[in-house]
Amino acid sequence: MSNFQRFFRRVAAAIAMAIGLTGAPTSGLPPAESGNLNPGVLPLHSNPYGETYAEWSARFTQWGFSIPVAINPILDVTGANCAEGQSGPVWFLAGSFSSGTVERSCTVPHGKALFFPIDGALFGAAVFDCEPTAPGVPCDVPTLRAAAADAVDSVTLEASIDHVPLHNLTDYRVPSPVFSVTLPEDNVVAFLFGVDVPSGTYAPVVSDGYFLMIAPLSAGAHTIHFKATVNSGPFTGSASEIIYHLTIGR
Repeated sequence: MSNFQRFFRRVAAAIAMAIGLTGAPTSGLPPAESGNLNPGVLPLHSNPYGETYAEWSARFTQWGFSIPVAINPILDVTGANCAEGQSGPVWFLAGSFSSGTVERSCTVPHGKALFFPIDGALFGAAVFDCEPTAPGVPCDVPTLRAAAADAVDSVTLEASIDHVPLHNLTDYRVPSPVFSVTLPEDNVVAFLFGVDVPSGTYAPVVSDGYFLMIAPLSAGAHTIHFKATVNSGPFTGSASEIIYHLTIGR
């Protein structure tokens, strides 16, 4: 397996990135709960909009993998495709599959929560860890979980919203449930690996990473910034950075 394939797995769950704040008036977020260092960040053990953080993490990955390459928000360097596949009360923000900095502009409808991983890893049937993309390798969920966990154990995370930093980001670690992804024709897996990966539904898949659910922002302009740096393993020192210039509708 190439280093690029390993890196792809590390960031495959990072189809969107980070956010945070500490209650500056410019953020437009709801007041903090008592003892919450990050006002506007919904508690990790809550059930925002009827689902757990873990369930949202699976839905997030399903969203990113379901969109064809030509319009996929992960591969978009401007933000022009940020609305693709969005529905319901939660809006997903795409990150990047590679190191370096990506800066995007995006308009988000008013009243939408924001959900994304700061850093994450995806392992399973769709990404050459086990059958069918790795013929002859049975899919063993505990093995997949251990690999995903190991990929995100040593990272340095930064995040802010409207230039106000978010604290204790490693507290927002979320292992996913076991889930499936449905790949279209012209899918991101085939594009990134440079091999044919047929459209269809692939299972089992698991992810692990650091996720945030942000309550709806006030109408107007906001800036979201995040950075994840790898501290150990084959990608020691590599870093991905995302900057979103958001316009929240009225």
